[in-house]
Amino acid sequence: MSERANGAAVLADRRYARTSVRLGVDPITGGVGLTRAVGGSFLLYERSGEVAVGFGAAAEIVVNRHEIRLRGFGGGFGGGFGGGTAGWHRVPTGEQPLQQVRQLLAETGIPDWRVYGWLGFELSYLLHGIPEAAGDATLGHLVVPAMEARLTAGNAELRALRLADLADLCGHVERLTEVPVRVPGAAMSDDLAGGEAYRDTVAAAVRDIRAGQLQKVILSRVVPVDGEVDLAASYRAGRRGNTPARSFLLDLGDLRAAGFSPETVVEVQADGTVSTQPLAGTRALTGDPGQDALLRAELLNDPKEIYEHAVSVHGAQQELREVCADGSVLVEEFMGVRRRGSVQHLASRVSGRLATGRNGWHALAGLFPAVTASGLPKAPACRTISRYEPEQRGLYSGVVLVADAEGALDAALVLRTVFQRDGRTWLRAGAGIVEQSTPEREFEETREKLRSISRFLVPVAERAPVESPVVVP
Repeated sequence: MSERANGAAVLADRRYARTSVRLGVDPITGGVGLTRAVGGSFLLYERSGEVAVGFGAAAEIVVNRHEIRLRGFGGGFGGGFGGGTAGWHRVPTGEQPLQQVRQLLAETGIPDWRVYGWLGFELSYLLHGIPEAAGDATLGHLVVPAMEARLTAGNAELRALRLADLADLCGHVERLTEVPVRVPGAAMSDDLAGGEAYRDTVAAAVRDIRAGQLQKVILSRVVPVDGEVDLAASYRAGRRGNTPARSFLLDLGDLRAAGFSPETVVEVQADGTVSTQPLAGTRALTGDPGQDALLRAELLNDPKEIYEHAVSVHGAQQELREVCADGSVLVEEFMGVRRRGSVQHLASRVSGRLATGRNGWHALAGLFPAVTASGLPKAPACRTISRYEPEQRGLYSGVVLVADAEGALDAALVLRTVFQRDGRTWLRAGAGIVEQSTPEREFEETREKLRSISRFLVPVAERAPVESPVVVP
């Protein structure tokens, strides 16, 4: 054991100290409770019954189109998320930025690292040869945490680089108690004028498709949220009302978000197994079993929705073939139906095995952005998005991810999410535009998707619960 300059005891080889503690609450409650108790910046990621939360920054990577900034590598702890610029080292962003990220993570000096973070949609412009469209904003923020909790039913696996931090984390877990889920009730602005603009944009995109410029494009619209929203409380309330593939809650200093991802962009196992889960084709879930069954049948028999889904699955197959061993790519599931909060989607899963010399970051680069959040072919679709959408997407339709030193990587598509930055709170939703699309139906689809999150927004200020649903314009 050695002593750093700050006097905190740290394992000499920068390996995590570990322990396990009984968890007396459900994992979602536990994860949210820890984010409040520990304080500071964090990223919470839920998948397959496990809630993982990373706190603080042992090493940190920030990507933009010009440079990759990093700190905390090979010694020292470099501060927390967003903690100033002291100690930053810079390298130029190359032609394969995700391979640069992978190599940098291998040089953290932490042999058993696990990284949490996000990649914004505009990274796609670097990956698809349109760097000027990426702008100067942050394209990705990745952190190897100083502390980590992995919560499952009845158990908390904890680790930290500082022994004192591990003891503190244990104490926080042991003090967790059940608390009531607060009643949603945040108000949203009426954006009917925005709806008119969105319908006009859909009509223009349909003309582009009919002119042969592309096959499909996903166009989105922003809906502002009035008043202050408690993201942690909204996440807890929304998780009870959604059935996501993944969910997340993050506070990275300048960016905060809570979301219920309907699909994964890529799942990579340490043994090289890789899969993606495209969802395309949508109908509402009303809560009435009979009506929902009728809508499901309509979804499964709608030529426009079937076409939109089929071209997405075909695109995913082509992208996986670029990084997988010959003959290993197959469609494990085709055109099932998944219930995702306020909507139901056509869903498929495409899998394969990584080829020799390829890794999970290659797979993520090949599949990014998700075909179900961009379009086909991807480069023309990305150009169309940059031309028609009035503001950059940032985290929306990018990914939140977790990856580790063993080669595993799990990346969730960022949809059905509430965002906060610079005193602003907003939602965003899109729809897949193909030749058969109609502006009115695509606008209504965005409304259906927004209800997966808008119904669960909880205000910061304590006031009488509002039982009426939030109206999505």
